[in-house]
Amino acid sequence: MILLTVQDLVRQFDTEPVLNKVSFDISSGDKIGLVGPNGAGKSTLLRIMMRIDDADSGSIEHPASLEIAMLEQEADFDDNRTLLEEAKSGLAHLYELQSESIRAAEDMATVTDPVQLDRLHARFDHLQHELERLNAYNVDHRVDEVLQGLGFTEAEYDRPLNTFSGGQQNRVLLARLLLRAPDLMILDEPTNHLDIDATEWLESYLSSMNGTLLLVSHDRYFLDRVTNRTFELYKSKLTDYKGNFSAYWRQREERIRLQQKSFEKQQEFIEKTSDFIRRNQYGQKHAQASDRVKKLDRLDKIDNPTDFDTPFMDFAKAERTGDWVFDIKGLSKGYGEPLFKDLTLQIERGERLGVLGPNGCGKSTFLKTLVDELKPDTGKIRHGTNVKIGYYDQQLSGVDPSLDGVEAARPLDNPEITPGFIRNWLAKFGVKGDLAVQKVGAMSGGEKSKVALTRLALQFPNVLILDEPTNHLDLWARQSLEEALLRFDGTILFVSHDRYFIDQVARSVLVFEPDSCKYFEGNYSKFQKFHERRRQEQNKPATNNTAKSAPVEIAPPPVETPVVTQKTPSTPAIPKSKRKRKFSYRKVEDIEVEIAEREELKSELEAKLIDPQIQRDGEQARIVREEYDSTCDRLEELFEHWEEAVELN
Repeated sequence: MILLTVQDLVRQFDTEPVLNKVSFDISSGDKIGLVGPNGAGKSTLLRIMMRIDDADSGSIEHPASLEIAMLEQEADFDDNRTLLEEAKSGLAHLYELQSESIRAAEDMATVTDPVQLDRLHARFDHLQHELERLNAYNVDHRVDEVLQGLGFTEAEYDRPLNTFSGGQQNRVLLARLLLRAPDLMILDEPTNHLDIDATEWLESYLSSMNGTLLLVSHDRYFLDRVTNRTFELYKSKLTDYKGNFSAYWRQREERIRLQQKSFEKQQEFIEKTSDFIRRNQYGQKHAQASDRVKKLDRLDKIDNPTDFDTPFMDFAKAERTGDWVFDIKGLSKGYGEPLFKDLTLQIERGERLGVLGPNGCGKSTFLKTLVDELKPDTGKIRHGTNVKIGYYDQQLSGVDPSLDGVEAARPLDNPEITPGFIRNWLAKFGVKGDLAVQKVGAMSGGEKSKVALTRLALQFPNVLILDEPTNHLDLWARQSLEEALLRFDGTILFVSHDRYFIDQVARSVLVFEPDSCKYFEGNYSKFQKFHERRRQEQNKPATNNTAKSAPVEIAPPPVETPVVTQKTPSTPAIPKSKRKRKFSYRKVEDIEVEIAEREELKSELEAKLIDPQIQRDGEQARIVREEYDSTCDRLEELFEHWEEAVELN
């Protein structure tokens, strides 16, 4: 059932429209990811849908009874309201139904008039039916589930809202909206103030709910696990894709490839036809030439496909450091209570270390102690030979908002760099033209981040320490930064809540937990798999327990990761346990042959998925989609079988 229809929406602020004849439908049960570069008009579209802004032309139609609600970006709470009271306000209609049901029951106990009693009975039965339909008997459990899923504890329920931080207050807004559960929920960057655990809870909650959702996010894993449809907004046009972000990414690449092929073929036809017309316009074949002129005039021109204007970020070649970069011994730091203590670790040259953990656990504090912005409470940090650190602060405090982009990007230790040289580097990071001489204070968050990254690159460091470098960057800028960091031949330590970014960049992770820090060889996904295996095997007797006094616990790597026998003198490595077979014996070569065949079939099916002729036939489209899903499932199983065969054969 179609809930909302947008038809030919136009919105223009400057010479070029932000939205140009944008049209789409939203049906019940859709979970749509709205993607596009920063500045493409996503927020403008959402504001028009919420009637906060007006379109220049076009229409939005939906039933008058449809409830649409959007996640607010700024909190405006009553100072006397508690966390629990504010969360419960999202369920006010259910609590009112409960109260009305109680009043009806009380009235039935006192009324003696049969007609009035029958009326009260009917009203009470209706209320009970509504309470059951809306699952209103478990409202308190739902409040607990949402608040605790978003990282709040029962001890905080009665705290006044004005005692919470800005990030926590934004989580309260999200909790209230989730509990309200409107017919169409619009979420603009809902994971901005969430740590990884809360983000994973939210994606599970949204993917299992029955409602309809329009979601803006730069978190690729989040989009993949929540959405079943993708809107791309780019150059004032909206394109509708079936499936989650990964499906959209494949379909988009295939669509551009096919459009490029069609464009080149048409250009070849136009060139040959024009040449024929030139040669025969006044000769014996002039009638044929005239006919071909008419054909060219009637030709429906195919545009040359354009991809996103993605910046080519880069860092200069790093000067070589010594074999180790940081030697950390007995490090502790806190504010009253320690955030971390007795941390001992040696970070080697070339390491790419992701630092993980919940909000408030001390990740940023740890980075600041490494760069001497904070002094440790106990312990010490030694820097290796020839270490030159470049530090990216998530608050962008090193970028002066009163300066233009060129001067703000100028590093303090190299004041003689020419403006032209700086502008060339700014262009690499996506700050071009007039934007480079605009005041930083007037720039968007993404543009400020790119100026800060340029300033970092111009310090020519060999050790990068990055605190949430993907904040404010769109999906394409994030991809460019990932590629730049993978090319960088120095050492990288970074904090991020973007799991895809961590997986792409990290070779190892340092996980901050309430009572310890764990070092693990491998990226985030491998750490998660190991963590899950450890949970499943926690009842088995340990083969070799790590000493309880060890400052950093070294988690055993998964079987495909080379074992680092010892990262700190005080922590012995844990030997690998023998893995049991999940699949029957099969040669590695045979599995690889089938993987290649399935990959080829998958590519063929992806081409069919975007074929308009197939999409017009609902039954055929369904068959292709089922075959595609089955092929993807089989490929996933084959890769798992291949990993097992490589290890155990």
